Amino acid sequence: MGNDLQGALQLIADPMTILVVVLAGLFGLVIGSLPGMTATLAAALLVPFTFFLDPVPAIAAIITMSAMTIFAGDIPSALLRIPGTPSSAAYTEDAFALTRNGKGALGLGVALVASVIGGLFGSVVLIFVSPILGEFALRFTSYEYFWVAVLGLTAAVIVSKGAQLKGGIALMTGLLVSTVGLDVTLGHPRFTFGEEQLYRGVDFIAAMIGLFGLSEVLRAVTARRGQSLPIPKVDGTGQFRATFRAIWKNKGRVGSGSVIGGVVGALPGAGADIAAWIAYAFTRATTRLRGKDAADDQRVEAISGASSANNAGIASAYVPTLAFGIPGDTITAILIGVLLVKGITPGPDLFLYQTETLYALYIIFIVANLLLLPLGFLLIRVSGMVLRIPRSVLMGLIVAISICGAFAINNGYLEVGLMVGFGLLGYLFEKARIPLAPVVLGIVLGPIVERNFMQSVIKTDWDLTQFFTRPISAVLIVLVILAIASAPVMSWLGDRAERAAALKAAQGSSVGSSAS
Repeated sequence: MGNDLQGALQLIADPMTILVVVLAGLFGLVIGSLPGMTATLAAALLVPFTFFLDPVPAIAAIITMSAMTIFAGDIPSALLRIPGTPSSAAYTEDAFALTRNGKGALGLGVALVASVIGGLFGSVVLIFVSPILGEFALRFTSYEYFWVAVLGLTAAVIVSKGAQLKGGIALMTGLLVSTVGLDVTLGHPRFTFGEEQLYRGVDFIAAMIGLFGLSEVLRAVTARRGQSLPIPKVDGTGQFRATFRAIWKNKGRVGSGSVIGGVVGALPGAGADIAAWIAYAFTRATTRLRGKDAADDQRVEAISGASSANNAGIASAYVPTLAFGIPGDTITAILIGVLLVKGITPGPDLFLYQTETLYALYIIFIVANLLLLPLGFLLIRVSGMVLRIPRSVLMGLIVAISICGAFAINNGYLEVGLMVGFGLLGYLFEKARIPLAPVVLGIVLGPIVERNFMQSVIKTDWDLTQFFTRPISAVLIVLVILAIASAPVMSWLGDRAERAAALKAAQGSSVGSSAS
């Protein structure tokens, strides 16, 4: 082992590898900062360049890029209310609200440090727990994946605390949109209205850009002059001290988010997106902060949990990839192709005959997350320049970026039209105070729920008992029930705590007045 580790360190210390890591990190920061540009897209763009690299630098490029891109997606979320990556959509509203309240640097700093901690935790999971989690993940069938997706859908109930009915309306809207396209089992077109381009369904990136980005522009344009929306500010003064103070205060949330990301990310096909939603919902449901004055603290708390789950999910997604050759998410699916081209076969042979490469990969994960810290803080400082642009110019730039992002999905105008339609829908939903995040959640998880349900019932001739009698499914069902029940219970406990605090304050004031 010592010789293999020494050989891995020599591979990492190669100047070419170091240069590739730095350049891939900068590339990931740029791509992640552009709305609608996902880490999967960035990985696909990197693949042609990896053909000219040795195996270790090629793997290092994809790993470093993915870690950087996931965090960089928080930048447009906080500044422009447009999620840079799908996993950033879970806490876009919270990050943007902090920016409006003059705490944008704090929100981004907390997201950065939490991402680094989560990424390091995911690396530890990958190194020490990969055989155990990999074996456990292999036990998952379509039944278990169905309940994992349902568990993710219950996040809509939790994140819509205080407005569960409106959250349900938004979720059902997203699920309805997810049915557009070819039926997953029979191949019949649904809700395509004769438009062949809709056979592939509604791309959630176009929907996400429209719901969060274009709707914000429409809200700013239609606001009265006297009610114009204030320009948010990102103040970097005291950024480091305030960030690490907030991280220490929310260390429990960072820890729970890292654990959720490490476990969910290790499930093939789950990835960082679902991990972020589940961690965000868990953090919101179990918060003890109450009252209007605690709103910003709740947002920081939620960002801490979800951001740590993001990067933890990225690293742990490599568990089934390396141990069994099963993609943990779309990025690892691309990585498998790169590994095969380089003559590296994922699976048990990798642990037996190519240990130097395996240890080098472990070290790259740690280096990439540590490198994210200085580059991320530099990106946060530079990002504040965006908000110095005049608001009228900024709104025009947002529209232009949104159109380019939607067009780049499939190089077609259909996505641009869908983006405009979802922008109008988002504007109307906000007028009715209907949350937007559950719409995206329904679009993303709807096909997963439908696909696994239909696969399950077809192979058992509609024997629905299999959904409830399998041990792992039973555990997931209990978690779903607890998640649904937690919303009213936590709301009741919160109202009770607020009433008790108000009563105590009233008694204190009455005692003070009588003493005077």
